[in-house]
Amino acid sequence: MTAADVYDDLRRLLNEWDPIGVADSVDDEYGCMIGPVLDRLRGGADRGQIRAFLHRELTDHFGLSQPYDVDGMAYRVTAWWTSTRVPGA
Repeated sequence: MTAADVYDDLRRLLNEWDPIGVADSVDDEYGCMIGPVLDRLRGGADRGQIRAFLHRELTDHFGLSQPYDVDGMAYRVTAWWTSTRVPGA
């Protein structure tokens, strides 16, 4: 899996999650989260740290008062990352 594949896979996961409900019409709405999530994963972030980042993004950046299934998404992202096993991606 290439670095581009990793980026695209994470974009797909975020769009499937679609916490603000716009992925059907805008496919890059969550693009601002891809780099920071990947940086955290590469740095060894665990599910709790990913959860905290996602929650902060949804409340501070996207303005949601009740972020949607942050725990489930943090689990999906960390499980996906573990399964990619791409050194340095």
